[in-house]
Amino acid sequence: MSDFSASGLACRRGERLVFRHLDFALPAGGALVLRGPNGSGKSSLLRILSGLLPPAAGTLSWGGTPIADEPELHRDRLHYVGHLDAVKPTLTVRENLRFWAGMREALDEQAVTDALARFGISALANAPARFLSAGQKRRLALARLLASGADLWLLDEPTVALDAATIVLLEGIIAEFRAEGGRLVVSTHAPIALPDAQRLDMAGYAPAQGTLPVLEALL
Repeated sequence: MSDFSASGLACRRGERLVFRHLDFALPAGGALVLRGPNGSGKSSLLRILSGLLPPAAGTLSWGGTPIADEPELHRDRLHYVGHLDAVKPTLTVRENLRFWAGMREALDEQAVTDALARFGISALANAPARFLSAGQKRRLALARLLASGADLWLLDEPTVALDAATIVLLEGIIAEFRAEGGRLVVSTHAPIALPDAQRLDMAGYAPAQGTLPVLEALL
């Protein structure tokens, strides 16, 4: 009963119903890969799972308890890396990471140092982030996963701008996270090694009718 699960989730954008009747159950150590064309709702689903966007219908639960009953607890247990890197250009690389690492709990300076080293950006620690390349910014964004421990990682196109070696590195970090009981939901168009991951095709949850202004049509 420790699954992170969804039952009957639906998402609306304006008058458009993006998806409905979406279900999954993600146990400790599990991974869920979201597939589908642009506009199928992958990023919207990640935002719903993170609590940034309310579902139009359905329930999210953790261990059988609805997320809506304990929203602060749910936010504390996850880390969301969107398709934008959320890097502050005027802060240094270390300052950026320290900010995110301190959001959840007491700042662990060693965790920040270790995360920079793991993603190969220690030499850039004191450089203003505006000087980073696209790949370096992505590595900094992903380093937040290690610097601010969480039980659930929500990743939107995490391999964008990464070279092949860094993708392999990320695959190894994810494998370690899952081996320790961590849960992962990832949206990606690119190949990424996630053994035994569940696959969810978002196109299969699209309604036959594209515009449904009445909420009851979700049910």
